[in-house]
Amino acid sequence: MVQHTSEFLRQRSSNLSLRSMAAANALSTSRLSRFANPSDFDETKPAMSNTEKAFIVGDLASYGKSLNLCSPCYCDLPEGLVFVSNFKLAQDQKECHSCQVMLSKPEVFTEPFCKFLQENPTVFHSVGYFKDKATSLGYKELPARDDWSGKLEAGGKYFVTRNGTSVIAFTVGKAYKPGNGVAMVAGHIDALTARLKPVSNKPTKAGYLQLGVAPYAGALNETWWDRDLSIGGRVIVRDESGKTSSKLVKIDWPIARIPTLAPHFGVGMLGSQNKETEAVPIIGLDNSDILSPNAEPIKPLGPLGSFTATQPPKLVNLISKQLGIKDHSQIVNWELELFDSQPATVGGLDKEFIFAGRIDDKLCSWAAFQGLLASESNDDDGVIKLVALFDDEEIGSLLRQGARGNFLPSTIERAVEALSGENKPFGPGVIGQTYAQSFLVSADVTHAANPNFLSRYLDGHAPRLNVGISIAADSNGHMTTDSVSTAILTRVCELSDCTPQIFQIRNDSRSGGTVGPMLSSAMGVKAADAGMAQLSMHSIRATCGSLDPGLGAKFFKGFLDKWEKVDAEWQ
Repeated sequence: MVQHTSEFLRQRSSNLSLRSMAAANALSTSRLSRFANPSDFDETKPAMSNTEKAFIVGDLASYGKSLNLCSPCYCDLPEGLVFVSNFKLAQDQKECHSCQVMLSKPEVFTEPFCKFLQENPTVFHSVGYFKDKATSLGYKELPARDDWSGKLEAGGKYFVTRNGTSVIAFTVGKAYKPGNGVAMVAGHIDALTARLKPVSNKPTKAGYLQLGVAPYAGALNETWWDRDLSIGGRVIVRDESGKTSSKLVKIDWPIARIPTLAPHFGVGMLGSQNKETEAVPIIGLDNSDILSPNAEPIKPLGPLGSFTATQPPKLVNLISKQLGIKDHSQIVNWELELFDSQPATVGGLDKEFIFAGRIDDKLCSWAAFQGLLASESNDDDGVIKLVALFDDEEIGSLLRQGARGNFLPSTIERAVEALSGENKPFGPGVIGQTYAQSFLVSADVTHAANPNFLSRYLDGHAPRLNVGISIAADSNGHMTTDSVSTAILTRVCELSDCTPQIFQIRNDSRSGGTVGPMLSSAMGVKAADAGMAQLSMHSIRATCGSLDPGLGAKFFKGFLDKWEKVDAEWQ
C-alpha cells in the first residue's frame, strides 16, 4: 500500500476545503449524511468502500473536529466528498475512528447511540431513521403492495415497512439458493409512553391548560411525574389537491409536565394516584377568567365535528407551525405521544454509564440494525441475514405491526418466493426447508444486577453492564432459549470475541415476555433470547453501560456473519 506523508494529506485536505466552498451542501446529499434525502441515493456510483461504509454505520460525519482518520482511510474516501476539513491525522488503526467502526470497537458506538435516542423519540421517528440509514447504504425498499417477482437477487439488500412503525431489513448472500436458511434478529422499537386521546382537549382548571392522554403499556407510572415532557409522532395531512400523507413531527423543547403533590398535604405519591384524574399533564396557562373576565373563552380550531376541534387550540397551532401548515383543516388526524425531552447523556466517574429515556428497547434494536449494516458480504455467503424491528411489544404484540402478526413470516416467504424464480418451484417444501435451516435471536433488554437489591436476583444469573450479551432463559416458556440455542450463541460469542452472560428470574418473581416465543412457534425455527442488560426497566429514565450499544452491535454482527459457519458444525 502506498504511504502518504502528512504534508501530502494536508495539501489534499486543503484542496478538499476549496471544493467544499463550491459545494457547501454536498454533505447533506452525500451517502455519508443522507438521512434527510435518502431518495437521492445514486445507484450508479461505484461500490462503497469500507471507509465510506464506516462513516455511515458509525455516524462519523457528525464528529467534526474530533474525528481521527488514518492515512489509508482518508485516501479511501471518494474524491470530492465533503465530510470535514479539520480532521486529525491518526497514526494507526487504534486511533482511527473509521478503522474502529469496521473492527466493531464498542467505544465508537456510544455517541451515535445517544444521538439516535435524542433525535428519534417516537417509534415513527425510529422507523424513519432505520429506513434512511439503510437507503444510504444501498438497501432498496420493497413496497408491500408491489409484486416482488424479479426484484430480488443474490447479493441484494432490501427493506420493507408496515404501518410506519415496524421495519424489516435483510441482505441476500451472494451464494444464496432457495431453501437456504435465514439468520434473523427480532426486537422491538416501541417504548412506554403516554399517547394523546382521540379527544385530547380538556377544560381549563385553576388556570391550567391540560392534555388528555392515555398510558401505553406501563407509562404514567411514578417515574413520569415532574419530568420535562415533549410531544412527537405522526400527523395525517390532506393537501389542497386532496392527497393524504403522513408527516413526522417533534417539539424540541418540553411543553408538558405531570406535577406531584407536596408531602405537606399528607397524601402519598407512590402508587395510589388515579391515572385518569391525578396524572394529567399541564401544557400551559390561561388566567383570562380572572385577568379578563369579559374576554371570550378560547374557541376550538375548526368547525364542529372536525378533528382539530377536538384538540387543544394552542397545540393545533404549534403542530401546524412545525409542519408549515396554514389551513388547520388539512390536519385530519394524528398519533402524538409524550416523551422525556432530557438528552441521553454519558455519566459515571469514568463515563461508564448512559442515562437516557427509551433504552427499552432502542438499545438492542439499534445495535442489531447496526450489526446488519456492518455485516460482511462475502462471495460464499449462502444465507439471508435479517433484522426485524416490531411495534407493540410492550402491549403484547397484538396488532398487525406486532410480532404476533404475519409481518416476519410473510416477508420471508415472499422473499424466498421471489428468489426462487424458475430454478426451483416455490411451495411448502421450500419454505419448510428454509425455516428448518434458520435461527432467530430474540433481542430484548434484560435486567442488570442492581446493587441495592441483589437479594432479588438469582445467584449466578445477574448480568453486569459493559460486559456483553445476556442469554435469557425461562422454564415456563416466556423465553425461547434451550440448551441447543444456548450452545449456538455461546459458539457465536467464541468466534466473535464476545463475552456471554446468563439471566433467569427467581422462582418467586414474575418473568417478562419477548417476541421470541411467538415468532419461533409461528415459523418453527430454532431460537434463543439474548439482549443487553439495563437498570431501571420501565422507568422513564434508565441506565445501561456506555459500551453496551457497541458490545451489542459487535455480537449481532457476529451472529449474522458466523451463523452459517456455526450451523455447519452441527450434525
